[in-house]
Amino acid sequence: MAGQFVTEVNDSSFEKEVLQSSQPVMVDFWAAWCGPCRALAPVVDEVATQYNGQIKVMKMDVDSNTSTPMRYGIRGIPALLIFKDGKVADQIVGFVPKDTIDKSITKVLA
Repeated sequence: MAGQFVTEVNDSSFEKEVLQSSQPVMVDFWAAWCGPCRALAPVVDEVATQYNGQIKVMKMDVDSNTSTPMRYGIRGIPALLIFKDGKVADQIVGFVPKDTIDKSITKVLA
């Protein structure tokens, strides 16, 4: 369920792929049964294509991975967390238009 520039991440690879990344990383916390998550997926793919090379975009299935979402207090999905230098720089919960995501990414990249 990931586009060309979107990578799946799990509890075991999260530390290396996200927290130790030299680039900012946007993680989409989602689940297959979540309608808004499925609606947001093409937007996430579009963002990944647009910002390829500037930000890594990853998806984490909250049903298969429970410790990372719990660690970051993910209660509602879809949830987009943008990490910079191993810390949460911004957070978006729920289905949002692409320009909302663009604004968050621009702020983090500034």
